[in-house]
Amino acid sequence: MTFSTLGLSEQLLHAVQDSGYTKPTPIQVQAIPAILEGADVMGAAQTGTGKTAGFTLPLLQRLSNKPHEKSGKLRALVLTPTRELAAQVQDSVRTYGKYLQLRSAAVFGGVNITPQIKTLRNGVDILVATPGRLLDLLQQNAVRFNDIEILVLDEADRMLDMGFLPDIKRIISRLPARRQNLMFSATFSDEIRQLAKSITNNPKEIDVAPRNVMVDTVTHTVHPVDKAQKSALLSHLIQTQNWFQALVFSRTKHGVDKLVKRLARDNIHAAALHGNKSQAQRTRIMTDFKKNKIQILVATDIAARGLDIDQLSHVVNFDLPYVPEDYIHRIGRTGRAGASGQAISLVSNDEHKQLRDIEHLIKRKIQREHIADFKPVDTAQESVTTGTETRPPRFSRNKGRSNNSGPKHNGQQRSNNQRDARSANGGRQQGRKIRNNKTGGRSFAFV
Repeated sequence: MTFSTLGLSEQLLHAVQDSGYTKPTPIQVQAIPAILEGADVMGAAQTGTGKTAGFTLPLLQRLSNKPHEKSGKLRALVLTPTRELAAQVQDSVRTYGKYLQLRSAAVFGGVNITPQIKTLRNGVDILVATPGRLLDLLQQNAVRFNDIEILVLDEADRMLDMGFLPDIKRIISRLPARRQNLMFSATFSDEIRQLAKSITNNPKEIDVAPRNVMVDTVTHTVHPVDKAQKSALLSHLIQTQNWFQALVFSRTKHGVDKLVKRLARDNIHAAALHGNKSQAQRTRIMTDFKKNKIQILVATDIAARGLDIDQLSHVVNFDLPYVPEDYIHRIGRTGRAGASGQAISLVSNDEHKQLRDIEHLIKRKIQREHIADFKPVDTAQESVTTGTETRPPRFSRNKGRSNNSGPKHNGQQRSNNQRDARSANGGRQQGRKIRNNKTGGRSFAFV
């Protein structure tokens, strides 16, 4: 199977050839002909499987085959959950549409809205947008939906996770009833299917990347370690194993910033990526990381989706995710395009439930590997999980221990989460207490 057999135009085939691609991926093989036929599509595919080109190429062809009677009319809308993904989809539209007379733009929050309004008023055929910024533009009468022919929801599951469902429904309610609907998601949960049924018409379902399918080129390892020793262990691994580059995931913005400072003390060049960074900062950090100017990128799960990083050898779960499916999204940054990669998780005793949930999801047991001088003090719980021989708990003075390398107990972690919650909800004054009686005793961290 080649791209030329999928029914694409000469202009698009030329652009694909310029990009160096010769063989379509499974999602492209199934999605491109279906979209060219005008069918609604529900595609289950993860980032890195070629899904962006899978909807971008046929979208461009359908618009170019039927030129609008007036230029400057918005004819295709692509909604994405994050700024980074919006920018990448826009890059794909420009790359594959360079031989076509179609105009496109990407709009998202975190940057000045005025240039975006000017671009839209000059007219675009294809708009890639995050829901929040699109509603802002709609409120300012900077965008009109009257002529939209194609709607794409990219990573719909993530948009629901991030609370965009009300915004998406508001946007869809303003669109023309007659249109083609394309929805791509890592998996189609009951909520996603309910949304799909409300906006699609007899969709063709394509499932090429179930959520629990693991890439064979990625090696998975768990390093059991005390929570307070995680930072020291990460630094030890980076230095002793000569990691060229790695993406490290931490749960909270505070945790990300703290870890970056800890690595800097060991002369490891690291940078933080999370929701408190401006769009300009995030763009610069990602550019520097891709150019190998940054050795270690420490991020919250905002970086787990939509980041296209070539030849990334290591992904580290400094903290295991609470949702086991997020493990798949995180490690999807390595082992791409047939390259080998390593997924490493630093697991403390309070994270064994998350570890069991992940192993249940991926239907395999992840290899445990103890690192000398970093063995957890209390190995009893781990022995239950791994079946290894147990020894009486002992209190040892581990090498490399740092008094500032991590939270000392669960109360400290809760305090960190509360600070993140205050920051994400309007920057309340530091020290102001969150009243647990209003949240059922829970605290929340927004990333």
